[in-house]
Formats: sequence, structure tokens, C-alpha cells
Amino acid sequence: MDRLRFQSFASGSSGNCYFIGNASQGILIDAGIGVRTIRRNLRAIGLDFHNLWGIFVTHDHADHIRGIGSLGEIHHVPVYTTRKVHEGIDRCYCVTEKLKTSRRYLEKFESIEVGGFKIHSFPVSHDASDSVGYTVEYAGKRFTFATDLGHVCESAASELQRANYMVFEANYDPQMLMNGPYPADLKRRIKSDTGHLSNEQAGDFLANIYGNQLQYIFLCHLSKENNHPDVAYTTVRNYLENKSVKVGEDVQLITLDRFNPTELFVFD
Repeated sequence: MDRLRFQSFASGSSGNCYFIGNASQGILIDAGIGVRTIRRNLRAIGLDFHNLWGIFVTHDHADHIRGIGSLGEIHHVPVYTTRKVHEGIDRCYCVTEKLKTSRRYLEKFESIEVGGFKIHSFPVSHDASDSVGYTVEYAGKRFTFATDLGHVCESAASELQRANYMVFEANYDPQMLMNGPYPADLKRRIKSDTGHLSNEQAGDFLANIYGNQLQYIFLCHLSKENNHPDVAYTTVRNYLENKSVKVGEDVQLITLDRFNPTELFVFD
């Protein structure tokens, strides 16, 4: 069986898109960037749209669905998410090509199996029409995606604490947020239980659920205005190392870039 592969194409409020698969096929988690950019990134790893089993959408905010319409209806890539998220996609201004033939439903706590991959949907806390995370199982390994969540609810915690690899939000530094340019109501929204996770919240959670099975943590959705990769990395690393988890030895910790693809990670 071929090895599991992962690449982040973009991560942040300007757009989110992640590839997970093997050498010949795979899926996307979200498609919030341009279709040409997605195709260019896929071709750089020897794939194209016909190699995708589907796109699995976390929620209906524009930075996660901008490319959905063209991928689904023009390039015939199935689009999976909950009924409520699909209804939100229908209403979203940024999706001009509305989904018809490509629409597929995967409700919370449901799973689908394609090509040796099992994709499981679970609820997360965020202020969209509906919001989910996904765990992808392949060859005995579990890769969990939990982005855009105001707090880690029980269902998300259960998935994350069993993961071998994860994409997990560290959106903002509290001091940068409070001293920054955002209006007060937006700051309250970000800090709320249906907003985003701070670096401290992410670090505290990860330090408390860390187990020997966890090999890679990819910190996602870092705010441009209210965070910095070095700040997020250092904060989360300190929480882990205060629990005697050695970053770089026990677990790899990586911040994901807003605009540029990461290297292609090929896991053992």
C-alpha cells in the first residue's frame, strides 16, 4: 500500500485548501483558493482534478469555499459536506457556479470510504451555517483536520486525541488581538466559543492530550494581523515542553503558510 501524503496549499483568512492522499489519488479538505492555483499545486505533485475523489468542506465561509463551484460543476469533483453547509454554500456570494450535479451529503458523525481511505465527519464549534472537522484514516493512520473552532468540544477532542497527524488551529495571540486594529465587536467574536482558538488555547489543549501516537502537528489558520508564525510556534512549543514533550523529537510542530504550499509530506 502506498504511503500517506499531505500538503497544505494555503491556510488563513485569505483562503484554505489541503491535499491528503497517496501517490495516485486523494481528496481536498476545503477549496478556498483559486482553481488555477489548486491545479498548479496538484500538477506539481503529479496529480490533477481527475485524481481527486472529492472535496470535503468544513463550513461555508468564503475563505473555505471560493473554488468549490468551478471544481464541482466544471471539473466534476464531488463536493461533500452537511446539508446545512450546502445550503450556506448556495447563499454565499463568492460561489457564482452553484452546485448541482456535484453535490454530495456527509452529515456529522457519518463516514464514507473511497480508495482505501475512510473520511469521518465530526462537529466543531464555529459561527458558520454548520461546521465540521474531518478525520481521514488510511493504512492504520489517522489524520484529523480541525480548523476554525472557538473551543474544542468533546467530539473534536475525541478525534484529536487519537490522531497520528493533525491540522489544528492557532489563530491569534491575545495581546496582538487586543492591541490591534479590529473593532471591538470583531475582537469579541474571535475570542468567543464560536470564534477562533488562540495560540495559548491551542498549546494548552495539545499539551494535555499529547500521546505517543501523535507524530505531526500542523498549526493552521494563523491570523495575518493578530499572530505571527514565530509567536504561534513558540507559544505552542512552550506548552508542550512544559509537559516534557520534546518538539522535534517526540513530535514535529509546523506552522502553515497563508499563501504558499508546504513541501509534500510523505509519512511512514
